[in-house]
Amino acid sequence: MPKPIRPPVAKKEPKRLEAHGDVRVDDYYWMKERSHPGVIEYVEAENHYTTEMMKHTERLQKKLFEEMKSRIKETDSSVPLKVDGYLYYTRTAKGKQYKIHCRKKGSLDAKEEVILDENEVSSGSDFFDVESVKVSPDHKLLAYLADKNGSERFTLAVKDLRTGKLLEERIENTCAVEWANDNKTIFYATLNEEWRADKVFRHVLGDDPKKDVLVFHEKDPKFYYLLLRRTKSRKFILITVESAATSEVLYLRTDDPCGEFKVIRPRKEWTEYFVSHFKDRFFIVSNEKAVNYKIMEAPDSDPSPKNWKELRPHNEKVCIDVSDPVAWIEPFENHLVVFEREKAQGRVRVHDLRDGSSHCIEFPEKVYMVYPVFNEDPRSNVLRIKYYSLVTPNRIYDYDLNTRRLVLKKQDEVPGHDPSKYVQERIFAPAKDGTKVPITLVYRKGLRKDGRNAAYLYAYGGYGTFEWAKGDFDPTLLPLLDRGFVYAYAHIRGGSEMGRKWHHEGRLTKKINSFTDFTACAEHLIREKYTSPDKIAIHGRSAGGLLMGSVVNMRPDLFRAVVAEVPFVDAITSMMDTTIPLTVGEFDEWGNPTKKEFYDYFKKYSPYDRVEAKDYPNMLVTGSLNDTRVQYWEPLKWVAKLRELKTDKNLLILRMGMNEGHAGASGRYDHLKYTAFLYAFMLDSVGIKD
Repeated sequence: MPKPIRPPVAKKEPKRLEAHGDVRVDDYYWMKERSHPGVIEYVEAENHYTTEMMKHTERLQKKLFEEMKSRIKETDSSVPLKVDGYLYYTRTAKGKQYKIHCRKKGSLDAKEEVILDENEVSSGSDFFDVESVKVSPDHKLLAYLADKNGSERFTLAVKDLRTGKLLEERIENTCAVEWANDNKTIFYATLNEEWRADKVFRHVLGDDPKKDVLVFHEKDPKFYYLLLRRTKSRKFILITVESAATSEVLYLRTDDPCGEFKVIRPRKEWTEYFVSHFKDRFFIVSNEKAVNYKIMEAPDSDPSPKNWKELRPHNEKVCIDVSDPVAWIEPFENHLVVFEREKAQGRVRVHDLRDGSSHCIEFPEKVYMVYPVFNEDPRSNVLRIKYYSLVTPNRIYDYDLNTRRLVLKKQDEVPGHDPSKYVQERIFAPAKDGTKVPITLVYRKGLRKDGRNAAYLYAYGGYGTFEWAKGDFDPTLLPLLDRGFVYAYAHIRGGSEMGRKWHHEGRLTKKINSFTDFTACAEHLIREKYTSPDKIAIHGRSAGGLLMGSVVNMRPDLFRAVVAEVPFVDAITSMMDTTIPLTVGEFDEWGNPTKKEFYDYFKKYSPYDRVEAKDYPNMLVTGSLNDTRVQYWEPLKWVAKLRELKTDKNLLILRMGMNEGHAGASGRYDHLKYTAFLYAFMLDSVGIKD
């Protein structure tokens, strides 16, 4: 068995980092320079070491992969979405890594037309991601964005659906696209050197892209997110720009592509608003003097704030779901559908715009997730939603707003899965300050609470996000559950499961609440005898990787194994470097360490800075060379420092994706193999060999 790798002494170039009279010495600062002699060699050596140290699990990895693959329907199709006279859907084919986009004209009995086969356009790339597949209003052209290296800098291409040929246009460095109503004008957004979406251009098909007209330029680096989309009414194109705490929306009529984008309401610091449109009015979701959001309406002839009228008031106990930069509301002819959340549980409320009454859609389980599947047809009175739970595979429902009839359109087939064999529940753990923190659990029926079960504890806890790890029913969990694992999702502060205040209580100078909430959840699982410290594997990615780094410094005795994916762990150094993508835009989430108040607070928890000479659990850390959100050097430096200082003989390995981005492997089979690798590490660490 190979010896643990240590960075060559000759390549150490300590860097003195000074701020606010404080001096930090960083022995691994040199790893930030990809061109530095030895960086790539060191990464490759780490990957080789990981492969060797995990060789004894290769049979288990293969078994897990086959089990997970057997739980998915390899050849499948989505529920068709009706748009004008066409039915659009995607499908997958056995053995193929990526989706195939299709449509049929008139009815499902019509001949299938493949409008985009991602497997063909991927051209054998190790990494491939397609975003923003948009059909022109007359359904004759298709625009899409493709990324072949994980950098999230996409190439815009346009396909003529009549001939099947790609047009000559190839516009690089894009991140969003939308059509005007004339079927020849497209708007697209581009990224600057810091990977911030900051410009929107107008392009007419056939023209030289170098002559495209700049129609919007966001100059404030704090506004790092830009969304370009057409409203459901098809009447407007919206540009939504957002910082971590402030947003602004501009609008343009789709039948006037050469017109000027107008601001609905000028930005106001620490105030967010999100806009939808139907018929002749805008619906505006705003948090101004309403931390859980309220809903306003305004005429589209003049949607300035003076014409805003309150439609749904603020509720201290119920939060409107917001997935930045979109609010989860959907307007219809006579109804407004609002996705809301109370005490960690989401629900769908339907408001009747005629008489002001409202009702909630009833679902069969007490613990579940429900999402909107945005309806493209402005004439429809049917709401389409996705529903699932930790035991129930994804369902697509249609809900008739007039008859209140809920119709199941599709449930994902999960071969061999019997939901009745599993139990899901939601419990609450007492945090250090007495706050009750929700935990969502699933485990195999008949589990004995004797403290001897393995547990898989996951959390994220940032940006007001609420989730159960993947955003869908996760069949890859079944091999763990069937081996006796308890899966637990800790809804810690920093998310918004308990309302937007829950987010505010886990950001800036309250961020440590996220970490103490997580350890409290682990302690509660132990106290209630679901598991014990030598049986707990914990997992988090990105901001959740920061969580992993912080809690493993705080309470290394509480966990047996740690999986930290693309972890944001070098918090002080990264947040003081404004040349790094997203840094400035993240100040409202984490704080600006050029200000002493935040610098001192970062020092209390920044994982890289708080590594000490002590015992740590078994640890698997991942990174990606092309990751623009969490730069590769963060996990690389962290692992190097841990190797230098840790006093235990537990396993510490790094898996660095050489041609991947923040999301890791892109193909569905490749991702299953990656997941099998993570799970094999966890199983092996807690002593489950098969």
